[in-house]
Amino acid sequence: MKAGQGQRRDVLSGLRAAVKNAEIDAKTGVGQLDDAGVQRVIEREAKKRRDAIEEYNKAGRPDRAQIEQEELVILQEFLPAQLTTEELEALVAQTVAEAGASSPKDMGAVMKLLTPKIAGRADGRAASETVKRLLSQS
Repeated sequence: MKAGQGQRRDVLSGLRAAVKNAEIDAKTGVGQLDDAGVQRVIEREAKKRRDAIEEYNKAGRPDRAQIEQEELVILQEFLPAQLTTEELEALVAQTVAEAGASSPKDMGAVMKLLTPKIAGRADGRAASETVKRLLSQS
């Protein structure tokens, strides 16, 4: 607040409210989420920003998309480092081999194994598209 970072303050305040709502929804009893629970809330908030950016760009509102992008950058400070495209492809290829998948029909089995490996480090949609692309090449 003293630094005059109003947008950062607002994003963090909204994040704190989202965590509090998740605690209430979870009825944890102790009144606090564990670190993994808080990370899931941050990921959910970041996904909302990514979706909003996409929609604002489609609607021809680059000004609003820019605001959402700035908020996303703030949220990403609190998430683990994201996998690069190359790292994601390598991990997907490894998981496809591990699952013994050979066709797009096996996508569910691959995603079941892949999801815990990428938790918080890659977007599920990007992972799904990568799996689909690699399986269709087989």
